[in-house]
Amino acid sequence: MKHPIDPKVDCVFKVLFGDPENRDLLIHFLNATLIAELSGPIVWVEIIDLHNARETRLDKLSVVDVKAVDHHGRIFQIEVQVRSYGHLPYRIAHTWCDIYSAQLQSGKDYPSLLPTYSIWLLAENLIQDDAGYVHNYKLRDEFGRLLLDNGGIYLLELEKFRMERIETDEQRWIKFFRDGESLNDEAYLL
Repeated sequence: MKHPIDPKVDCVFKVLFGDPENRDLLIHFLNATLIAELSGPIVWVEIIDLHNARETRLDKLSVVDVKAVDHHGRIFQIEVQVRSYGHLPYRIAHTWCDIYSAQLQSGKDYPSLLPTYSIWLLAENLIQDDAGYVHNYKLRDEFGRLLLDNGGIYLLELEKFRMERIETDEQRWIKFFRDGESLNDEAYLL
């Protein structure tokens, strides 16, 4: 690589996944990350407005890095976060809830809410008491029973990823975002 570029830089990240011309990259990333979650692969997405609607002018405006919807109406939000901070879990939950609840317009019934997936690529660790680099959060009780299976929040902690041998597409993407500015073409071979 002649000119190293960090894929975690906001503008680079938005070009990679938020430009309709790179739709295939976004689809590949979503399929790699959500393979165990989805009944079949995503084949098409539309990049949608990055602003989450406010009901009143006093509501907090949230703008996301990338937001897309697939042919089933499922919504996908992808964020890159270079720095971790104390209020980040609140922001993560708020953004997911905001996108999920915005689907329900006056006159629509609750079962019309479609799955919403929020994927956060975190350059710094957020979960301190767990060595795992992938965390999947859903609405569950203390026994692990789902209240509702309608998407969830995925945290990919790049700093914790230490695998030398890449075995899955998800691992390939994580390695790319973790070490992208220093990788060469050989780094992507399985």
